[in-house]
Amino acid sequence: MAIYAIGDLHLSFQENKPMSVFGENWKNHEEKIKEDWLSKVNEEDLVILPGDFSWAMDLKNTYLDFKYLNELPGQKLLLKGNHDYWWNTVTKMRKYLQENNFKNIDFLYNNSYEYENKIIVGTRGWTISNEEEDKKLIQREANRLEYSIQDGIKNFGNNKEIIVCMHYPPITISEVRNNESTEFIKVMQKYNIKRCIYGHLHSIAIQEAVEGNVYGIELKLVSADALDFQLWDVSN
Repeated sequence: MAIYAIGDLHLSFQENKPMSVFGENWKNHEEKIKEDWLSKVNEEDLVILPGDFSWAMDLKNTYLDFKYLNELPGQKLLLKGNHDYWWNTVTKMRKYLQENNFKNIDFLYNNSYEYENKIIVGTRGWTISNEEEDKKLIQREANRLEYSIQDGIKNFGNNKEIIVCMHYPPITISEVRNNESTEFIKVMQKYNIKRCIYGHLHSIAIQEAVEGNVYGIELKLVSADALDFQLWDVSN
């Protein structure tokens, strides 16, 4: 059994929002992802999707997007992204999935998830900034991350590897160059987290991604175009 990740699918089967306007590489990206997915994922595997799953504005308009996901093999775990305006309470989202017989999808939202002796935790995150309003939102998201980690330890024990999932990057090149940290990194260090995956960055912004070992944490950008629309094996 394996764990894979790919973020920022930006599905729009019920919305007029073709991603090809952001570059030729996005043309038919749903089919590219599906083809790679089918070549790798078995029913017992887990696929983490850290944000920006659907362009739908309301939960009721996500049906075709969730149908696409439900028909692919494996268990799926979704995190909220900045464009997931359809996102609602976990209770309402799970009820929607149940009503539509979508049985292999769940949500990471102020909770945790255990798979193959690993604990999956996370939060959306926020844009790293020194603006006062951003600082407040960063702290809120850092608190949510800590709550998710604590939930995982409480429910599944403290002898399993914890993998953090975020939508926004937990740190930027600027902080690394200045040997500075962020609230997200501090929380991960507090709990000895060794791996973090994130999305959000596209196109030319991919060049600004911080990847590799940073302050003892292995960071990986898993937005769809950064991965050339191929799932990344988190198990390695």
